[in-house]
Amino acid sequence: MAGKTVTRADLSEAVYQEVGLSRNESADLVESILKEISDALIRGEGVKVSSFGSFSVRQKGRRIGRNPKTGEEVPILPRRVLVFRASHVLKNRINDTLTDTAGAAS
Repeated sequence: MAGKTVTRADLSEAVYQEVGLSRNESADLVESILKEISDALIRGEGVKVSSFGSFSVRQKGRRIGRNPKTGEEVPILPRRVLVFRASHVLKNRINDTLTDTAGAAS
């Protein structure tokens, strides 16, 4: 399950190969897309990418946690967390790939 990790450089290279922009233009395009997504999330807006999924920021309140080693109660401060929900299209593609691989191995 621990496969290759896709990096910004990989995304830029894919844009370069598919779209035909220069390598610098491809890198700039990937950077501007990631910056726009980040900026929207920082502003508290949701980001929906059709056939991929949606990103949103959720507010978590203050609560009491417990240190698992000592059992001591520790306050957990309020914070914002990033949530990603994959679209049904993406989930289906992942599961179809899994079934195709399993079928080919049999």
